[in-house]
Amino acid sequence: MRILLVEDDPRIAAFVAKGLRENSYAVDSASDGEEALYQASVNDYDIIILDVMIPKKNGLAVCEEIRNSGLKTPIIMLTARDAVDDRISGLDCGADDYLVKPFDFKELLARLRALLRRNGELRPANIVVADLQIDTAAQRVWRSGDEITLTTKEYALLEFLARQQNKVVGRAEIAEHVWDENFDAFSNLIEVYINRLRVKIDKGSAPNLIHTRRGAGYILETIAE
Repeated sequence: MRILLVEDDPRIAAFVAKGLRENSYAVDSASDGEEALYQASVNDYDIIILDVMIPKKNGLAVCEEIRNSGLKTPIIMLTARDAVDDRISGLDCGADDYLVKPFDFKELLARLRALLRRNGELRPANIVVADLQIDTAAQRVWRSGDEITLTTKEYALLEFLARQQNKVVGRAEIAEHVWDENFDAFSNLIEVYINRLRVKIDKGSAPNLIHTRRGAGYILETIAE
């Protein structure tokens, strides 16, 4: 899942981004309202974390412009303001949730998961494909009952493929949701991680679940090639 984090305090931005990446999210950052609007217009985000008190255009104005543009990306607003009127203003501008600083990072993660579940479709906490089981809350994976250890990026790629199971996804779509703005479109990084997953998920197990569709992309399915 790819997130846009809009926060002008570099210490808070670094802390939140680090924590999100450790939990398998891809993160792009913006430090002011104009940059946030530009990023939201050119990239496909699964969720936006938006601070209210940011330069150039505040978070309320940014949220309102995003909604007026037709984007339905879930937005959670962060602010030091805890007055009821401020929370109402944020929600009225189109925010989906509101979190007051200082906050517990675990609560932020829980709210992100809740927003993603509400975003158009039910996102199950547990995904099962054949004998592959994924616990998305704990980010743990088993095959045939044996737990598999994955890096954060391997897990993020596997979860994305699993949520798109039986559907071919191309490199561009994978890059948009699993990697951030620093991804080099000309690199072979996606292929490297696909091969790593094949070794960990499919080697020694049947049937193979991760398949390549030449010229199209990759698919997680139970039918052998």
